[in-house]
Amino acid sequence: MKSIPFLKVRGIRRRWLLNSVSIMVMILAVVVIAFSLVMKNYYDSSILSDMESKARIAANYFGSYAGSMDISTGDYLTAAQDYVSSFEDGTKLELQFLTPGGKVVYSSNGLTLSGTMPGTDDIAHLQTYQEISSWTGNSPQTGERITAVSAPLIYDGTLMGIMRYVTSMRLVDRQVVTLTLVAVALAASILVLAYLSNIYFVRSIVDPVKNITGIAQRIAGGSYGIQVEKKFDDEVGDLTDAINDMSLRIKQAESMKSEFISSVSHELRTPLTAITGWAETIMNGEARDESDIRKGMGIIASEARRLSGMVEELLEFSRIEDGRFTLSIEPIDIKAELEDAVYTYHEFLAAEGIAVYHRDCEEEFEPIPGDPDRLRQVFCNLLDNAAKHGGSGKRIDTGIYPEAGDVVITIRDYGPGIPPEELPNVKYKFYKGSSTARGSGIGLAVCEEIVSRHNGELNIRNADDEFGGCVAEIRLPTGT
Repeated sequence: MKSIPFLKVRGIRRRWLLNSVSIMVMILAVVVIAFSLVMKNYYDSSILSDMESKARIAANYFGSYAGSMDISTGDYLTAAQDYVSSFEDGTKLELQFLTPGGKVVYSSNGLTLSGTMPGTDDIAHLQTYQEISSWTGNSPQTGERITAVSAPLIYDGTLMGIMRYVTSMRLVDRQVVTLTLVAVALAASILVLAYLSNIYFVRSIVDPVKNITGIAQRIAGGSYGIQVEKKFDDEVGDLTDAINDMSLRIKQAESMKSEFISSVSHELRTPLTAITGWAETIMNGEARDESDIRKGMGIIASEARRLSGMVEELLEFSRIEDGRFTLSIEPIDIKAELEDAVYTYHEFLAAEGIAVYHRDCEEEFEPIPGDPDRLRQVFCNLLDNAAKHGGSGKRIDTGIYPEAGDVVITIRDYGPGIPPEELPNVKYKFYKGSSTARGSGIGLAVCEEIVSRHNGELNIRNADDEFGGCVAEIRLPTGT
């Protein structure tokens, strides 16, 4: 026989169903048992109450009968026999008349032989306390479960006899069993419906998660950018959005890294080619005169510095990635640090035909906590970027001023600026946009890291006037 597919459960489904179904099984079992006990007690108490009422009526009848007439014991027994023989509920109850010693004298249906002594607790209790008593249990004679109610027949303070009602509980037990079976069937139906609904509900969670797991494995295998179809607007949908966003970001990061490697390889090849070419020219004595040798040596020195800068950027990026990037914080004069950086680049940029104009402010700043070497690295990197990518404007403006409790430092060039669509990405690691985008993919990312660790902000934007160019703005808290 083939198994039903949806009953094959594993993993989260199995745990979910075992937990939920087992709890429901226990709850339904308790409900069914409680229902059975309640019904059994209800029927038992109803029958017992009815029998006690009949026994009380019979006892009162004989008591009033004996009180109104001075009868002998024989007449009393004759009246009891007449009452027993005329008993109308013989199909449901057996009415017995017993002697004070507990021996059966008369029976309404003859099921209990005359002279039989039932010996049940209701008779013993009545003989001791002379009051109506009841008993439920298995008959000593037949073994059948019965309920018996005994009432004392008292005349002139003397126990004349015992009126005893007896009924079989077989039909009641059968009715209770029937109701219990109905309750069990209903509970089983509820359990099946709960199981099916749980299967459906768990599948609505597990199947999308399984699909997302498959997509995540494909992403791990290199299928960057692949997307998961979103079917639910809930936590599973949020997970889908997160996986899709991660996939796109990984694709973008890999694309940036590939572009960065290609760019760095290209930029390394250019200075190395120049260095190798001029070194071979000089070594082979192919330089025409001393001026050519000096020119070649200058190019070698310039390209070597360029290579050194690239390698330093790569080292800085490596330190950031593995957590070795640290700051040596001390009180610094931020105006002096900026002026030193501008002065350092002034002559170098002048040789390139680029004028540097520095605008100071009258306010003096209290020393602020910072790493002077790292901040100077930021200033020099931004000045270098302004010269490389905005040098066509032949001018760079720098300035420093206070604003809203911060020190604001600006470095502006008058070049072509940055395409607006590339502005949000220029500070990302490995980003290398069009030829007009700033940096090699690492320099601005390192600057952003340094400024952020000083609790500041680095913003790159295009100038908003007719002269154009790009503005790098650094905001550092003064601590006041």
